[in-house]
Amino acid sequence: MRENSVLPIVPVSFFGMVLGLCGLGGSWRAAHHVWGVPSFIGEAVMAAGALVWAVLLPLYVLKWGLARPAALAELGHPVQSGFVGLAGVATLLVSIGAAPYARDLAVVLLLAGAAFTVGFGIWRTGDLWRGERDPAAATPVMYLPLVAGSFVTGTACGVLGFRDWGQLAFGAGLFSWLAMESVLLNRFQHGAALAPAQRPTLGIQLAPPVVGAVTYLSLTNSGPDIFARALLGYGLLQLLLIARLLPWILRQPLSPAYWAFTFGLTALATATLQLVGRGETGALALLAPFLLALATGVVALASAHSFWQLLRGRLLPKPA
Repeated sequence: MRENSVLPIVPVSFFGMVLGLCGLGGSWRAAHHVWGVPSFIGEAVMAAGALVWAVLLPLYVLKWGLARPAALAELGHPVQSGFVGLAGVATLLVSIGAAPYARDLAVVLLLAGAAFTVGFGIWRTGDLWRGERDPAAATPVMYLPLVAGSFVTGTACGVLGFRDWGQLAFGAGLFSWLAMESVLLNRFQHGAALAPAQRPTLGIQLAPPVVGAVTYLSLTNSGPDIFARALLGYGLLQLLLIARLLPWILRQPLSPAYWAFTFGLTALATATLQLVGRGETGALALLAPFLLALATGVVALASAHSFWQLLRGRLLPKPA
């Protein structure tokens, strides 16, 4: 960044904070509808996510003017470039948060977020199709532009009443996830171990099935069915696998990278609660309060750690 600039250099991965906060806001909104918990909890958390988005977005835009080399380096990085798609995903989540209060604004944010998400996802995936990539660069960050982008676009379309467009987005996200999953599992099992700094990205591995479940439920009105339960069952399996690897992952000290765990956990809680609201009385109904508590605890821990690092002046990278 220019020497005379006082603006911080904001890593694009910080948009993951918006995903975690807005995701948790959605979980507590669902808890309000199912259990009657006070509505202000979900709305306050959703508002916090929107506030973080309102701070990060202009700073990231300014980064392209005041610290263009840093922004270009991020965009050209084989792993970090995947986080650029989160700018659009975060905007889509804010549109969902705004939907009950300002539909017109929510639609504008949906259009802007979807346009950026789809455009960037296609651009980056086109680069991946060219090949000549180091297999070690394959991490769960690959899911973010197309898979997360498509699923959250579909969810926002469902919330705002554009179900036909949402179904198209759901299909794009579903089959992109299945294609990428095989690539990543092959890399995990046969490639070199993830470097310690990359291990927190394994938290993203939980997200596709459960974020897809949220999208599916936003586009349907039926009661609990086998497909929704199957998506959540695979998500629970991913959660158990991540728990098994947690001591290995935690060799990387706590950092903002651990926000990668929050979106999947909150989506798992949200989808489970939505199924309970549609009449689920079996295993998922039993798990629902524990999943909400887990998601809330992890987001609270990530928020407290990031706020503490901000107060100590260690959250943001130092200007070059």
